[in-house]
Amino acid sequence: MTSPDTNRIKKELNDCNKDPNSGIEAKLNSPDDLLHWTGKLKGPVGTPYEGGDFSVSIELPGDYPFVPPKMKFITKVWHPNISSDSGAICLDILKNEWSPALTIRTALISLQALLSAPEPDDPQDAVVAKQYKENQPEFVKTATFWTETYAKPQDGSAQIKQLMEMGFDEERCKEALQKANGDVNVALESLFG
Repeated sequence: MTSPDTNRIKKELNDCNKDPNSGIEAKLNSPDDLLHWTGKLKGPVGTPYEGGDFSVSIELPGDYPFVPPKMKFITKVWHPNISSDSGAICLDILKNEWSPALTIRTALISLQALLSAPEPDDPQDAVVAKQYKENQPEFVKTATFWTETYAKPQDGSAQIKQLMEMGFDEERCKEALQKANGDVNVALESLFG
């Protein structure tokens, strides 16, 4: 194992943040650790992910850039090439197609492109891929719901409305959401429980 090229890593971090209109950015998780980042990307316009802010965990191995970064979605996302459970990503440039000529910025832009153009024949999540291939309207509806629920800044009103549409009164919905730290599924379980 070689030691990481700190100058390259610092340059790559700056490159991720130099164009505010690109819809991508990255930051160090800790100022004294160049190998652990959090990337952010905007959901592409015209997709079910539009308007969402998606966070990605980025770990650079000690022999980066000769070995690809380990990346996974922190934000839950409904997509054939991203695990709906773990956030693991199926993307060739993060595996066998990685080259030291690529950068973290390139990888983040590729993830953004993947949100625009899923590859259901090479899935990470078989259930999502099946829905994508067999029931496009339902896929779009589910992906949009997940974006609304997990990737958009929440003031709580959308979740409260969602729970109220299931027949619960507003005060109980607010209380359940507060106890569940804004997680609609946990709030729903407590309301039904």
